[in-house]
Amino acid sequence: MSVPQWRLHLTALSAVAVALLALFWPDIESLAHIWWTSTTFGHCLFIAPVVGWLVWQRRAGLARMRPAAWTPGLLVVALGGFGWLVGDAAGVALARHLGIVLMLQGAVVTTLGPNVGRALLFPLAYAVFLVPFGQGMEGPLQTATVAMTMALLHLFGVPATVDGVLITIPNGYFEVAEACSGAKFVIAMVAYGTLVANVCFVSWRRRLAFMAVALVVPVLANGVRAFATIYAAYCTSVERATGLDHIVYGWLFFGVVMAGVLAIGWRWFDRAPDAPAFDPATLQAVPRWRCDPLQAAILVLVTASAFVTWAGAIAHRAQRLPDHIALPVVAGWHRVAASTRAPWMPYYPGADHFLFGRYADGRGHLVDLAIAVYGSQREGKELVGFGIGPLREDDVWVRIGNGPDLAGGSSLRMVGPGRIEREVVTWYRVGDTVTHAGSMVKLETLKARLLGGLQRGVAVHVSAERRADQDPRVAMTRFATALGPIAVLADRSAGMSR
Repeated sequence: MSVPQWRLHLTALSAVAVALLALFWPDIESLAHIWWTSTTFGHCLFIAPVVGWLVWQRRAGLARMRPAAWTPGLLVVALGGFGWLVGDAAGVALARHLGIVLMLQGAVVTTLGPNVGRALLFPLAYAVFLVPFGQGMEGPLQTATVAMTMALLHLFGVPATVDGVLITIPNGYFEVAEACSGAKFVIAMVAYGTLVANVCFVSWRRRLAFMAVALVVPVLANGVRAFATIYAAYCTSVERATGLDHIVYGWLFFGVVMAGVLAIGWRWFDRAPDAPAFDPATLQAVPRWRCDPLQAAILVLVTASAFVTWAGAIAHRAQRLPDHIALPVVAGWHRVAASTRAPWMPYYPGADHFLFGRYADGRGHLVDLAIAVYGSQREGKELVGFGIGPLREDDVWVRIGNGPDLAGGSSLRMVGPGRIEREVVTWYRVGDTVTHAGSMVKLETLKARLLGGLQRGVAVHVSAERRADQDPRVAMTRFATALGPIAVLADRSAGMSR
């Protein structure tokens, strides 16, 4: 090993890593905030130390290798930069965060070379778990938890009924919320299981079998936990059962599940603890397309900076909006005071204009209309995102489930204080498209920003409470018909006369 050579390459890599972190500092802050405050992604705090430990394990083999700066590694940097640009243009934090990790991985390969990159393949790949991902599992896992809980409650003779994610027993009701879906533990178990599968197994069959156990066990255990909480409430009281559940769920549950999964796989471990992670003798080929480490560092930064410059060029294309907008006049309907029975209002932080009002017709129907208008979208100013829209984070309103679409809009059923039910229908207008799908909003936003299309985005919500004298769908259908095309309403609200 040439110590000066390693020192030169590692110095170049360190300088590049620090510069990349500084260049994308707002996103680094965003990542750190998620790691520190989110109960779902708190495990990400341990990923960097684990990656460091994995590299340290390989130090003996790395000492027998020669680093060589390698220009094709810039392709990985460029791929990460483009992913970050797409995330920045579409307002998708996952793509931005993944792009930054990919650029750092590319910096390692570029400054240290393909041989070292192969030797560090698993630590580099494992760094992907620095990115918070997996929230899309919450919906399916909620459904699975509800199904298991109801089956067990009926098996033990509890007279329980279910409406969406609300389970009702004689002495109370429970919401199987996103936080209770078990998603946070499944996400953490994927990271934990991947590490154990690599460190403790050689056989790919055993690795895959262990990963299957690491995924299935927490799902089943979470269903049992939810059942046990509700059954305890049925036998005692809701207050005593939920208090105990929070203690067990937060401090003991995941630790017990992790230990159980490890115990299941223990007897099938087939890799010795001191077994080398790679054979350095097979990674001694002299790579083509070598370059000077300093030159490699400069090229990495130039490549990454090009995407930041591109993002800056498209960030100033916000559409000019009118200074003031007003709720529309709807034929056959008139404005009335907002609800005091169960106040509700969608949440759109950073909207350039936000309107909310209640309408009534001659038949006694009451409907709420909300309009949020953005001249452009960026981080903190988004039509679609976690805690944005009909339900905010930690809202007093609880999602029950989805209802049938209405007039091309998606329907959401929710319940508020006093068991008051409400239904909300949502439309979005981005570019020339009216949609109710969040994924389509992101795609159209990306197209508009990258290709220079219309930048404005508009969200429209029509909502009504369920009352003894009112079916919310009947009221909303009548109002949506009188309101007219959503595209016309959205464009007028954005100052585009039609």
